[in-house]
Amino acid sequence: MPLLSHLSELRRRAAISAIAVIGGGVVGFALSDVVIAAAADPLTHVHGPSMTGLNFTRIGEAFDLRFKIAMTLGIVLASPVWIFQTWAFLVPGLTSRERRAGVTFVGLAVPLFFAGAGFGWLVVPQIVELLAGFAPSGSTTMLTASQYFDFLLKLVVGVGVAFVSPLAIIALNAAGVLSARSVLRGWRVALVVIVVFSAAVTPPADLMSMLIIALPLCVLYVGAATWTWLHDRRAARRASRSG
Repeated sequence: MPLLSHLSELRRRAAISAIAVIGGGVVGFALSDVVIAAAADPLTHVHGPSMTGLNFTRIGEAFDLRFKIAMTLGIVLASPVWIFQTWAFLVPGLTSRERRAGVTFVGLAVPLFFAGAGFGWLVVPQIVELLAGFAPSGSTTMLTASQYFDFLLKLVVGVGVAFVSPLAIIALNAAGVLSARSVLRGWRVALVVIVVFSAAVTPPADLMSMLIIALPLCVLYVGAATWTWLHDRRAARRASRSG
């Protein structure tokens, strides 16, 4: 496909994804009250030093927060669309077998994304409890709404995307782009990437939260590496029989 055709294809698929995200964002804006109430709930159960509720420090911050929540929910709700569009762009000119593989990829990627987002949401109370416990006795912890939700939304979406990454390894291996040997040899690089990512989506200097995120990602990487190894062994046996 010529370069201009690639760019046209990219523009078309990006437009479809953007429309889906905007549509999900409209739904997300309508649900923003529910999300704010659910996200603020862990703050009321923190033991130890006093913690205030969410604080808005400037005019317009409440609207900015609702818009941020809407866009995040738009990304989450539209994930089946943009995941498929990404796959279709990366693997153009699909055969019928590859189209079936693409449907399988999306069918697995979407639940993994939601599972990762759900996992990120579930660990937020533990992280809040852990970090708030470091405040000295008699003190009051005050949180701005934008600061708290920046952390929360980054964690939820980031972990959701991270849970899909092992499936990308499997897809590249199935397409013959990435060998199991490369995956196994690259475990040190993968470990560094996992640690850096976990540190990026958790509060600074919070080792426990980083480990909570990093451990399931390591398990997923090991699972993906095991699948590629078994896949390459089966492919080698088929090649030897046909030869």
